[in-house]
Amino acid sequence: MDTPTSHPASFVFPGSLSLELMLTGGPGPYERYEIAHTPSGLAEWFTGSRLALTAPLTDVRIRPAELAAIKELRDTFYRVAPALARGEAPSDDDLALLNSATAATPRPLADPKTRKLAWAPPVTGKQLLGAVARDAIGLVAGERSGRVRECSADDCYLLFFDTSRSGNRRWYSMERCGNRAKIRAYRAHRNRLIARIPGDAR
Repeated sequence: MDTPTSHPASFVFPGSLSLELMLTGGPGPYERYEIAHTPSGLAEWFTGSRLALTAPLTDVRIRPAELAAIKELRDTFYRVAPALARGEAPSDDDLALLNSATAATPRPLADPKTRKLAWAPPVTGKQLLGAVARDAIGLVAGERSGRVRECSADDCYLLFFDTSRSGNRRWYSMERCGNRAKIRAYRAHRNRLIARIPGDAR
């Protein structure tokens, strides 16, 4: 996957927790986008992640070793996700790492006061690692496989999970990438028409 041209954390959710985690940084050229420098920094990010859309994350506790494990899983997905987008099989080693990380996940429960869905506190780094790994496995195998896409915009190389009914979504963000591509196409079409007009008729 090529280097993005702007900070990925400013974009909309890509439809998957594991893909969303890739917006926090990554290996090589993606290190400049790193926001998970500390356990508390990553914990704060998770409170605004897709996981928190299901139920609020109010007590997240990540240990240094868990931070390292989550970042290793994220960096592995930088190899897995592009392979999925190209219709290729991830390596056995990368799949083994995903499979080994699924032991624990956040525990849902019904809040006794509100009867609303909540996560059993505290939510640990090991549980978050498992949630990300299980989401990633869902993109590799099962009903959600075959839906990882790379944005079609020339200046955007971000990956997303295609949630469209037809399965032919092209843009990471229609508002950002799709509209800009349509504007460029319109301008190119207009310039071609202008170029066909004789000079004395302009």
